[in-house]
Parts: sequence; C-alpha cells; structure tokens
Amino acid sequence: MESSSLVALLQEVVPGAQLEAVPSIDRQTTIYVSRDDLHAVVGILRDRADLAFAFLAELTAVDFWPREPRFELVYILVSIANRARVRLKVRLAGDDARVATVTDLWPGANWLEREVWDLFGIAFDGHPDPRRLLMPEDWDGFPLRKDYPVQIRKTPTAAEPLQVTAEEFRATVERDRLTRT
Repeated sequence: MESSSLVALLQEVVPGAQLEAVPSIDRQTTIYVSRDDLHAVVGILRDRADLAFAFLAELTAVDFWPREPRFELVYILVSIANRARVRLKVRLAGDDARVATVTDLWPGANWLEREVWDLFGIAFDGHPDPRRLLMPEDWDGFPLRKDYPVQIRKTPTAAEPLQVTAEEFRATVERDRLTRT
C-alpha cells in the first residue's frame, strides 16, 4: 500500500490524527505519526482486517542531536496476511522524550521499549517494567545518545570479572570436554 493512500485511510478512521506520508529511498511505506496519535494509529493498523499489521518487527530510535526534535522512534510493522510492511516514525523533543507504550498491543514490545529506554533515555508511559535491560542498574546516562561521553572511565560495581589462572582455565575446559563425551 502506498504511503499517501494509507495516510488517507488512517485519517478517515482516526479523525484529527497528525500523519505525514514520507518518500523513502528504499520504497518502504513510511509515515510520520504524532506522539499523541501513535497508540490509536497502531491499534487501527493492527486490528483492521484489511490492514492486519499484526507483527511488530522492530522498535528502535535515532538521535539527531543537536537538531530538534532530537529523537525519532522507528516502528516497523508487518502484515503477513497482506505481505506488506510499514515504517512509522515519531518525532520527540530532547527535553520531553516520552511516548505511550504499545505493550498492550504487542507484548513483545516490552523488551524493545526497555532497550530504547536504556540506551536513549526515551520513556514509555505506562510501561509494565521500566527497568534497565542492557546496562547495569547503577549506570549513569544513556550510551547511544550523541552527547554521551565516549571516553568515560567507570569502574564496574554491579559485577566484577572472574579472574582465573591459565591452569584453572585449562582444567575447566578439560572437565567440560569430558562431561560432553
């Protein structure tokens, strides 16, 4: 389905929704959605039988710092029944980077949203488990933000690496090999 026709259909179903069709060099249907209309729009895309975008394939973010709006969330939805894909993008300001969760529509979004929170600091309102996923709980900052200090020096406090001697390592490998045969 072409971007402009999908936008027209969505604006009929969700009156007043702020949607913008975007040309894409990879020819994938791409639409900008306002953060306030996101949940209603993805609900329609998932639940309407003629659309049936039942699979959330990806959820990620991009940081365009120092530009504003700073962030873009990118949702890739797949309709297996219609053999179609759509890319939804949501622009978010750097000082108010938050959007409603979609975990009620796609439970698999739980970990994707946690990853985006952990690495970019974008909050998902109503998320059932807003904890860090990849970084230690005591980590300061969000490593995929473009203004994150790359040359940071921090001693790990959550876990220390196990130090073994070469002989202990060889003995462990040998013991493991013997248990597998």
